[in-house]
Amino acid sequence: MNFSIKKLSFVLLAAAVVLSGCSKKPKRPDPSSTVLGPDGGLSGAGISGLSDGLNGAAPGTDLTGRDPNAIDGQVRGLLQPVYFDFDQSGIKASERTKLDAAKAYLDANPTARILLEGHCDWKGTSEYNLGLGDRRANAAKQYLSTTGVAAEKIEVLSKGSLDAIENADEVTRAKDRRVELVVLKQ
Repeated sequence: MNFSIKKLSFVLLAAAVVLSGCSKKPKRPDPSSTVLGPDGGLSGAGISGLSDGLNGAAPGTDLTGRDPNAIDGQVRGLLQPVYFDFDQSGIKASERTKLDAAKAYLDANPTARILLEGHCDWKGTSEYNLGLGDRRANAAKQYLSTTGVAAEKIEVLSKGSLDAIENADEVTRAKDRRVELVVLKQ
């Protein structure tokens, strides 16, 4: 009798563990019901005191005169991204001029550094895309190194397909296959 009670307790405990399981992931909210709005940009709906266009500062914040592309010492958009063919990490000859411009910028700004962010389109697994983004960023780093840019002035980061637009058309996917050249100010 004592043995069957232990067995029954074990079976009930195992059933409780199996049935409790993981809950489903919560559904994402509809973009039109969030602050970001349906196009992914800030809508400002329902937010009092939000400045128009977000380029001006909100009253009393003392944020005037700041570069809207500079965040935490990072300047985006100053240098053009380097684009890649599908599933490739080799730098095309037509894209090398963008890296030459990055070298010229670093030569002219000795305290600046550069972050090479590798990106991929949405096709492929997350793991594969992280690896491909890393190979793309490192290919750009290797090219810059051969032009004489010091290794300590270059950082590499793979974002994989994190920022890619899912189920996008070919033109959009081509724009997702890139290395962003982000200037790091000290």
